[in-house]
Amino acid sequence: MGLGTLRWLGGPSRPRGWLKLVEERPSWRELPIAALVMEPGNMVEARTGEWRMGLRPSIDGSRCRRCYVCWVFCPDASILIGDDGSFSIDYAHCKGCGICAKACPYRAIEMVEELSYG
Repeated sequence: MGLGTLRWLGGPSRPRGWLKLVEERPSWRELPIAALVMEPGNMVEARTGEWRMGLRPSIDGSRCRRCYVCWVFCPDASILIGDDGSFSIDYAHCKGCGICAKACPYRAIEMVEELSYG
């Protein structure tokens, strides 16, 4: 997208020396599934996992079949894949939305109380 995709928004029919331009953005239907990184590397310092409200995902390694469904659907890219192919959660950035648990076809992810360990 560039200057050619800008459009004028509202205002008087005859602009009085100024135009309000905004960049066209794709609709939600056009966005790819999974994380959308607009500016790579800009959230490393932001501990967005501190926003979690009571529940966090817990992965049961014995049920996980490494199908990658949770990784694809996590909106915060908080599912990490280890060198051995195992999955873990980046709790510093996970917001506890539960999408990974709902998406898992093997029920390997359970939402547990924040202070519970499993």
